[in-house]
Amino acid sequence: MASLGRWVFLRLSHSERAARWASRWGGGLARRFVAGDTLEEAVEETRRLNEQGFAVTLDHLGESVRDAAAAQAAAAEYVQAVRALVEAGLRATVSLKLTQMGLDIDRGLCAENVRRILEAARPAGLLVRIDMESSAYTDVTLELYRSFRAEGFDNVGIVLQAYLRRSIDDLRSLAPLRPNVRIVKGAYDEPPHLAYQGREAIREAYRRLLDEAWSACSRVAIATHDDLLIDYAAEAARRRQVPDDRYEFQMLYGVRPELAQSVLRRGYEVRIYLPYGRDWYAYFMRRLAERPSDAWRFGRLLLSGRAR
Repeated sequence: MASLGRWVFLRLSHSERAARWASRWGGGLARRFVAGDTLEEAVEETRRLNEQGFAVTLDHLGESVRDAAAAQAAAAEYVQAVRALVEAGLRATVSLKLTQMGLDIDRGLCAENVRRILEAARPAGLLVRIDMESSAYTDVTLELYRSFRAEGFDNVGIVLQAYLRRSIDDLRSLAPLRPNVRIVKGAYDEPPHLAYQGREAIREAYRRLLDEAWSACSRVAIATHDDLLIDYAAEAARRRQVPDDRYEFQMLYGVRPELAQSVLRRGYEVRIYLPYGRDWYAYFMRRLAERPSDAWRFGRLLLSGRAR
């Protein structure tokens, strides 16, 4: 079913009709995965999740920015978000994509935009997580992460995608920095020579990466909705006597909320990845790729002209 969902995702994500409907469709399935259009809505939802016991990482949606002014505006939005979270005293971090910061325009522009956010977040010790995008960006993402650490920013984290064959070596190369790492399965369509294919192969790659991360990282974010991997991580942490402050579980807003509640009730730290903003289409399509039933539902609505 996962491969079926990815097939539907590829067709919908390249569909002009889907893109047209996206500009009109603000509710329905998309609203399930996105907190709202504005920072105010995102802060309010962060507060509500904190009251339920969840930590949050806030993501202002957007990627593949092609205009320098748009990249600078995205960075300014993140600076405002950091200040709003700190002023409200919320238990939250932020996550960002380098292509939203202008990486496809100019690497120096991108670095300066991220640096502004890191500087705004550093006095409060607020973590800024650099998300990992498709494999075309892996090298430059890791290079920029290393450069920020070399500049003395300890409040920057990174993401590794378990399905990429290179990730275990990337983690070992980062180990001297004692990174704060989020481990995900991976949500981009990658060829077999770069990425493991199939549910079991990806699960096994995730386990290997996690086993390495316990000793290589200062903190591990176990980002998955896979019950088997959650149980594996919990047992591994118990067996290795990993302190509670060195790991957490992370889950996407709107995806299996009952599972998030269950893990929280078991006494673990759970952080919700909370996106907001109007530029939700690419993010939403990746969520559909992971949930075939929703992808088929959206596809039927598009074909019938009833997606609103």
